[in-house]
Amino acid sequence: MYHVCFVCTGNICRSPMAEAVFRAQVRDAGLDGLVEVSSAGTGSWHLGDPADPRTAAVLDTAGYPLRHIARLFEPDWFDRHDLVVALDEGHAAELRAMARNTAEAAKVRLLRSYDPEADPDELSVPDPYYGGAAGFEVCLAMVEAAVPGLLSEVSAAVAAREAG
Repeated sequence: MYHVCFVCTGNICRSPMAEAVFRAQVRDAGLDGLVEVSSAGTGSWHLGDPADPRTAAVLDTAGYPLRHIARLFEPDWFDRHDLVVALDEGHAAELRAMARNTAEAAKVRLLRSYDPEADPDELSVPDPYYGGAAGFEVCLAMVEAAVPGLLSEVSAAVAAREAG
């Protein structure tokens, strides 16, 4: 099983959104049972909470199912995840600092780095938490633009393991 974890601040907005979109793409690509998708946060403010209602609404409108309870990313999770996908530069820096060695730090990637149209100088997905519904729609568009590239990389890694 190939494990991918998306990480944002509180695990109620951006990372559950990325988790839901990627899980749907994994399913559509026929990789269910080969790829496990999860999400977590770097902060503990929302532990045990569901996704922000605005995240749930934008995902529902776009047709992405979501069942979610906020969790905190722990350093030992690097052991069981192949890829840890940060939603912004700050999360990536926190995760790399949390890594216990260079191999773990190398598992951390920025989601928008998989979007060929993204500005390489601005790879963060902005936090929509303090804004209105439009910010959540912008986040969803950024996630949807990046997920195909991520899925391509994960599909290749799964195929290499299967051939293995």
